[in-house]
Amino acid sequence: MSSDNTVADRLLEEARKKTARQENPATGKVALIVGAIALLVSPVSILGWIVGTAAVVTGVLAIKHPAIAKQGKIGIGLGIAAILIGLFFFTLNIAML
Repeated sequence: MSSDNTVADRLLEEARKKTARQENPATGKVALIVGAIALLVSPVSILGWIVGTAAVVTGVLAIKHPAIAKQGKIGIGLGIAAILIGLFFFTLNIAML
């Protein structure tokens, strides 16, 4: 009986660690930070596209966790805005040639 109990305790401990790892708010914070950086560099069109895409990807990864889904959605929004601003400046530069 005691060996079953230790196995159950070990499995419970592993499940708790996995749950704590899944609800880590770092992904949401990374999405927000990358999104803000993407907005800052978006006037340089290629940087806006690259960093904006990174913000969208990290935002999608953050949405999978309910505790940080709001931060992920904001990161996606910032990334999309950066991509659109980068696209605007790219077309502006092409039009000025």
